[in-house]
Amino acid sequence: MRRITALRTALSAVLLVGAWAGAGFPSASAAPATASRAGSDALPASAGLLTAMQKDFGLTESQAKARLSAEKTATAIQGKAKRAAGDTYGGSWFDPSTGGLTVAVTSEKQKAAVRATGADVRLVTHTARRLDAVKARIDTFDAPAGVSSWHVDPKANKVVVNVVASAQDDNDVRAFVEQAREAGPVVVEQTAQAPQTFAAGTVGGDPYYTGNVRCSIGFSVIGGFVTAGHCGQAGAAVSGWDGSAIGNFQGSSFPGDDYAWVSVGNGWWTVPVVIGWGTVSDQLVRGSAAAPVGASICRSGSTSHWHCGNVLATNETVNYSQGAVYQMTKTSVCAEPGDSGGSFISGDQAQGVTSGGWGDCTSGGETWHQPINEILNRYGLTLNTA
Repeated sequence: MRRITALRTALSAVLLVGAWAGAGFPSASAAPATASRAGSDALPASAGLLTAMQKDFGLTESQAKARLSAEKTATAIQGKAKRAAGDTYGGSWFDPSTGGLTVAVTSEKQKAAVRATGADVRLVTHTARRLDAVKARIDTFDAPAGVSSWHVDPKANKVVVNVVASAQDDNDVRAFVEQAREAGPVVVEQTAQAPQTFAAGTVGGDPYYTGNVRCSIGFSVIGGFVTAGHCGQAGAAVSGWDGSAIGNFQGSSFPGDDYAWVSVGNGWWTVPVVIGWGTVSDQLVRGSAAAPVGASICRSGSTSHWHCGNVLATNETVNYSQGAVYQMTKTSVCAEPGDSGGSFISGDQAQGVTSGGWGDCTSGGETWHQPINEILNRYGLTLNTA
């Protein structure tokens, strides 16, 4: 491989390919095991990651460190705050301007209990359960191409339906929006382009290949790695950057979901690493605690390499031309064809595998990822962790 950082150089080329777009050590019971290191005292940031955050967010080194520390705290208290809110829980989000986690509740009575966890509190009208039910109802509708996606926005306390700006006056789009509004509290927002997946034809580089499709490795699991489902069907053979056989897709789902896992053998193996592509040092994976809305997140892929942004929404339904994909996380990170399946990581916590989006890394855009814990649970996999 030609673009190799110091850590990869110390390993063999074979190991490098298995780890090249990410890695980690699994958890057959996924959530508890993979999140076990989220509360570690060490700040999950290398010098390279801090440099990347300074570049992408316009921060000083001390500001980048402070943000990572605040996000780590917010992630740690998110579950406690949700439990404290109980049936009045209306969602939560991280605010970079304050460095705190805000939790929405529908009752004054729960505010003190939620504040006791360390979170800020906002009183809202609708519970998260109510908004999730509205969103689930919209999931049953037949969405036209001009509808990009829809998700629950805890800050707005509504379900946001994203419509491609050029298609907002389309009759089918108008009908979908009207139907969505009848389902419950809905607000419509515009997006620049329709989403698409980020697979690509064979163009070289350091990818993995299935047929003439190039994608990126997500995270290592015991016995293989996870990636995007649209990159290949179960049974499809996978080869590495040098053309040698890696293994086969053992499971794959797309649309509906966008996840898959690939067995690793033939002399290849995996490590708990996300490759920094020389932009940052290679990042170790220590767990898979889900970052809150508003937190910083970075992506590694074989085309556009390393880029960072923010978590914009969770549990969003994305309307690709091939069909809807559910329970996705939307970010402001850019991506390009060939980045599909690559790693999304926040600090040292695995977040998900790149699915698709719109735009590119020159003009900007938005990207969705399939959350990692859902993939681990679905296939009974264990994330590799350092």
